[in-house]
Amino acid sequence: MSLIKWAGIGALIVLVSGCATTSPSAPRELVYTAPVDTTFRSAVELMMEQGYVIRHADLALGRAEAALARWPEYRVQLQVSEAGRGSQVSVTAWRGSQPLPPYLLDPWLVSLEAKLGLAP
Repeated sequence: MSLIKWAGIGALIVLVSGCATTSPSAPRELVYTAPVDTTFRSAVELMMEQGYVIRHADLALGRAEAALARWPEYRVQLQVSEAGRGSQVSVTAWRGSQPLPPYLLDPWLVSLEAKLGLAP
């Protein structure tokens, strides 16, 4: 095969593989002064109050995954871990297969802060 055909095949492979992958979503993180178990339970409860269906939740791992029970599908992944005397919350979200910009999760984190009774 000629060099031009190989270049064309290579370009096609790059294009197809680019369409099949999604860029990773950056998490939004915030530290609260509440204990990890309280923060985790409140975060999962907040997701349920907002219409999310909890697909997986593990307090021991501090991880939960949920999906909004309507179209278009929104998915949220939550990680809660110890941070000094409090807890660090890391949230990542997607709309369909596209990651949401991290700043869009700020209102949710503020709602969690209020649920924990920590809002000013």
